[in-house]
Amino acid sequence: MLDVGAASGDTARIISQMYPAATVTSLDLSALHLERAPEPKLIADAFHLPFQAESFDYVFCSLFLHHFEDEQVSDLLAGFYRVARRALVVSDLERHVCSYLFFPLTQPLFGWGRITMHDGMVSVRAAFRRDELQELTKNAGIRDAEVTVHRPAFRISVVAKKN
Repeated sequence: MLDVGAASGDTARIISQMYPAATVTSLDLSALHLERAPEPKLIADAFHLPFQAESFDYVFCSLFLHHFEDEQVSDLLAGFYRVARRALVVSDLERHVCSYLFFPLTQPLFGWGRITMHDGMVSVRAAFRRDELQELTKNAGIRDAEVTVHRPAFRISVVAKKN
């Protein structure tokens, strides 16, 4: 599996614990992010994946796409789908009034700092609605993707299986 935007490699650690025979390659643009990620790991640009078509059984990214403009999201999805042999799996934030209110309402309870509050609000504003992510997936040339909203977590996922 390829984990794009892997940061500290948490996904690789969890999958490796659950499935010891699995290999998860963590990919991130930042060497600092990947410092704690387990091997194999690769510093690379998600827009220019250095892999041939269908190099990985699965390509996964979590909480990554909302950092980009719509056209970039479609480009990223197309690239991810190209290097996936079996499926592309994406998990991101759903833009919803409840998730937007979550940070200010829970700040006293969790003691969110100023940066967390700011980044959280920016991320929710940049998040996706189901129809938007469905359209971006189609713009990427992916026709049979399932886009699902997950509540109460206010997450949204894309699963694009290949034959």
